[in-house]
Amino acid sequence: MNEATIIDLSRETVLTIVETSMPLLLISLVIGLIISIFQTITSIQEQTLTFIPKFIAIMLVVVLCGNWIMNKCVTLFEALMANIPNYIK
Repeated sequence: MNEATIIDLSRETVLTIVETSMPLLLISLVIGLIISIFQTITSIQEQTLTFIPKFIAIMLVVVLCGNWIMNKCVTLFEALMANIPNYIK
């Protein structure tokens, strides 16, 4: 296993992590921004107000994108397992 292989594995792993976490992070960011604007407009300073909408939105995204996220992770894992003999050399 040389440095190029390690860099390629690291790059592919980080790319998969970013791709699979992006839908959840984006929806959390958007919901948090909307709630923050609402709190600013109405002068409500309740810190727990964002929890329930974010939780519901993230669960909805997991239901909608969960299959895609799992497929990306399984594809990466299968590729890693299939190439173990190449990595040992």
